[in-house]
Amino acid sequence: MAAADQPVDRAAVFSALRARVARMERGAAADAGTLSLSEEIDIALPGGGLARGALHEVLAADPGAAAAFCALILARATGCVVWIGATPDAWPPGLSAFGLDPADLVMVRAERPADGLWAFEEALRSPAVAGALLTVRGAPPDMVAGRRLQLAAEAGGGVGLLLMADTEQTPPSPARTRWRINATAAEDMERPCWDVTLLRCSGGRPGAWPVMWERDTATLASRRARTLATAYA
Repeated sequence: MAAADQPVDRAAVFSALRARVARMERGAAADAGTLSLSEEIDIALPGGGLARGALHEVLAADPGAAAAFCALILARATGCVVWIGATPDAWPPGLSAFGLDPADLVMVRAERPADGLWAFEEALRSPAVAGALLTVRGAPPDMVAGRRLQLAAEAGGGVGLLLMADTEQTPPSPARTRWRINATAAEDMERPCWDVTLLRCSGGRPGAWPVMWERDTATLASRRARTLATAYA
């Protein structure tokens, strides 16, 4: 039988295509670069930081803590930031405590979920936007919509954040990472404490870190390290 008449091994073809797409996605993230969260957390992330040009999910076990975590990520994206929600659920002066300059912030009100998704995708696709956030009300984007958002982030090169309620029904998605953020007791209101959990990470490894926000130095400090330092002081 001639080579042209040989049956196509569809499984092998699809496997090769999936591998090629995965390499392209990793390459796109590498080209866009990463941004640092903290020394401890960065070690668990591919490329040594949170990928730019990518979509990330943040589950809000505590809404205030999750919004603050998103604000510090967007601040480190350094540039124009678009914050999209059904209601004005973010206070720019409050976000500035986590490094996000109100002058860089564009607030978009989108009452309908479809409008929010459209605005989020357009923001991600723009190279002028360093980071964009969509506060999700109700069901999160499905795989098709999520894939469009991931492609838009790759095209624009910015950081995309989906801020969602923390539920057990969170479906699979093409997002590069999925985080859960919760608040914990803090001795000093100027130094809020969070439990940061990386639930899923493409090319990285999950982990959990108790951290404290140091406003004076704009850093996420390890509470474990601080506890040890206090114990041996």
